[in-house]
Amino acid sequence: QVQLVESGGGLVQAGGSLRLSCATSGFTFSTKTMAWFRQAPGKEREFVAAISWSGDSTYYTNSVRGRFTISRANAKNTAYLQMNSLKPEDTAVYYCTARTGFSTANGREYDYWGQGTQVTVSS
Repeated sequence: QVQLVESGGGLVQAGGSLRLSCATSGFTFSTKTMAWFRQAPGKEREFVAAISWSGDSTYYTNSVRGRFTISRANAKNTAYLQMNSLKPEDTAVYYCTARTGFSTANGREYDYWGQGTQVTVSS
């Protein structure tokens, strides 16, 4: 049974930091591209960041580049999203996702999804 379980969300003041984790099971983690998406209330789901299976390549949406860092620990079957200098506009439910193949910002091309973790940034 495939599982992706996000954790680490919460309430933080603007300028603060959070580290999201995505613990996975039920598939071969080390062969999957991993990514984070987010969805704010009343808005469409948007791509945040992705990392190749090896961890050698990372991709970010422009609004988070330089503030967020995606990483992975294949030995732990876990992906991470370090979020620094958080802004109120980062408030959203953050989802972890996995796919076979290259990184893409198209959520429809991902195979597995977690349930999400809420991140709220107060001004």
